[in-house]
Amino acid sequence: MKQSHPFLNPYFIDEHGRRCYAEPSVYDKVAKLLGAPKSPKILPFVKVFKQGEPISIALFVADETHQAQQTWQLTLESGEILTGKCKRNTIHLPNNLPLGYHQLSLDDVNANCRVIISPERAFQPAELAEKKKLWGAILQLYTLRSEQNWGIGDFGDLAEFLTRLAEKGGHFVGLNPIHSLFPANPEGASPYSPSSRLWQNILYINVGAIDAFQQSEEAQAWFYSNEIQRQLNEAREKEYVDYSQVTWLKLEGLRLAYRHFCQQDQSQFEQFIAENGEPLKVQGTFDALHQWLSSQFSDQWGWSSWDAKYQSYHTACVQQFQEEQSDLVRFYMWLQFIAQQQLQACNQLAKQLGMPIGFYRDLAVGVADNGAETWADKDLYVLGASVGAPPDIMAPQGQNWGLSPMHPEVLQERGYQPFIDLLRANMKDCGALRIDHILGFARLWWVSKGDSAKNGAYVKYPLEDLLSILALESQRHQCLIIAEALGTVPEGMLEALENKGILAYNIFYFEYDSQGSKPLENYPYQAMTTLSTHDLPTVQGYWKGYDFELGQKYGVYPNEEVLHILRNARHSNKEAIRRAVESVQVLEPDSAGITQVFNHQLQSYVADTNSVLFGTQPEDWLNMLEPVNIPGTSTEYPNWRRKLSQTTQAIFADEKVQQLLDTICQKRKG
Repeated sequence: MKQSHPFLNPYFIDEHGRRCYAEPSVYDKVAKLLGAPKSPKILPFVKVFKQGEPISIALFVADETHQAQQTWQLTLESGEILTGKCKRNTIHLPNNLPLGYHQLSLDDVNANCRVIISPERAFQPAELAEKKKLWGAILQLYTLRSEQNWGIGDFGDLAEFLTRLAEKGGHFVGLNPIHSLFPANPEGASPYSPSSRLWQNILYINVGAIDAFQQSEEAQAWFYSNEIQRQLNEAREKEYVDYSQVTWLKLEGLRLAYRHFCQQDQSQFEQFIAENGEPLKVQGTFDALHQWLSSQFSDQWGWSSWDAKYQSYHTACVQQFQEEQSDLVRFYMWLQFIAQQQLQACNQLAKQLGMPIGFYRDLAVGVADNGAETWADKDLYVLGASVGAPPDIMAPQGQNWGLSPMHPEVLQERGYQPFIDLLRANMKDCGALRIDHILGFARLWWVSKGDSAKNGAYVKYPLEDLLSILALESQRHQCLIIAEALGTVPEGMLEALENKGILAYNIFYFEYDSQGSKPLENYPYQAMTTLSTHDLPTVQGYWKGYDFELGQKYGVYPNEEVLHILRNARHSNKEAIRRAVESVQVLEPDSAGITQVFNHQLQSYVADTNSVLFGTQPEDWLNMLEPVNIPGTSTEYPNWRRKLSQTTQAIFADEKVQQLLDTICQKRKG
């Protein structure tokens, strides 16, 4: 194919601002994955407009001299029907259409166009209009410890953490993605490589809080047996989440609870099944089939390693499985029902506590190539491609994240419905949504399966349309949007986010200007600022250069020269930060050993950011060293497993932590 595919960028901009063009063979490979663009129809599949702007839709006619005389019909979301005549091969619609999703059709022609009317901006809580400054904690939910949980943080721990933080004046808790993973492959623990982004990770269920578990004599006898109590205590005491042990314990307890639940009123559960329809059945079937196959055969990591007759949701063998193992499928659907109930209860609690945001959820950039979403919809996902990042100084071979991308043209053909479903699933029962790598709304780096990650190209996505739909769903769900846009940002992207009322995501360590560490008063208000994230070292780790030690140990850096450049940059950055901090307050010298006092001083300093949201991590309250994740590693380091060093109760009882949170609270009040 020639280098002119409408969905492909022929080059990318590297970290030095240079254009890097794809090799023709690489370009052609990615173009082949996309396929030839479809021939245009008389009506486009979808058009997105801002409310109040003039709306005209040009008809595609082969002979431009021909004047189409059709009558058009617009069915509004409300059911109301508007009609009119095409004029000069153009449909002019009223410019006062209500927000929402409407359906346009032509008489005598089998053509439809979804017309989406979006608001100017996404939802923002009243506190932003009042220019208030809010603060909260950023959690990896699985890291929470308590005397009650089963070796992994759960929705019960989230409720306790919300309560304790609200008591200290906190306004929100930020969560890692809580998407559905792989219960039959528990060691596949990355929250950013989910089986499905439409459903919840069932390991976050607080089993002990389920009524049916408490009411079941069989479940209670099992729970209080010496062996199970020993295992639960062992799982709690471990420094790292033992996913295999935790999954076995939880599924055993949940099966006993389900057995008792089956004797009770099913009406609420039946309503949940009816409301969620086929997508719920897909998830329940996938998890049940995965468990069933794994009990008989080894290495059943996901659908791509299953017997061919089970490799699609739509096969006759899968339908047969649904009938023969209907109770197992129903069990896994019930787990989603319970997870949704407990998540909803946490959201209600946050509202009762008066938290203006409560907690935010995190939307991963994609899905694993062998999970439930790709299994059920192979037309939408391009399974021959994998998403990643182009080469840079840290990864001269590029990055491959093992995630399957949605096809941009198929998205449009479907009137963006898969994207809308995704937003709705993740805006449920929360006050805000953080979108990981929102740059993917504009373009994604596609690599052919099996090829080097450097041999990729950027595929374009309809940024303005996607942001407009995001704003519409944000308003409907009253859900604040936070966008992580780090790395090489496409021109105009940050302005587009700001214009839509979407909060930027600032990492303190990356914020510099020509004078050094950027003054906190110069941070944009419409943003969230934090010191670190799940992909960066803890504060202590950053300051000690512990991430360089670990990176060397696990072969993250391409060569010593790159490591030397990074170490020198870190030294300069730390000096710039120290100058900025010491111009306004005390900062303990490095010679003291990067103590909790130093850590709290630095966090107290950043709390003065002008940004509306300030987020801080409990691991930094505790001055922990080990990171939760080292990008560029998989099994070399125990990613997504490291717990907090203390229970939630102990954290909030710690006088030094209390002083830190009191200081942050005072600073955010201004």
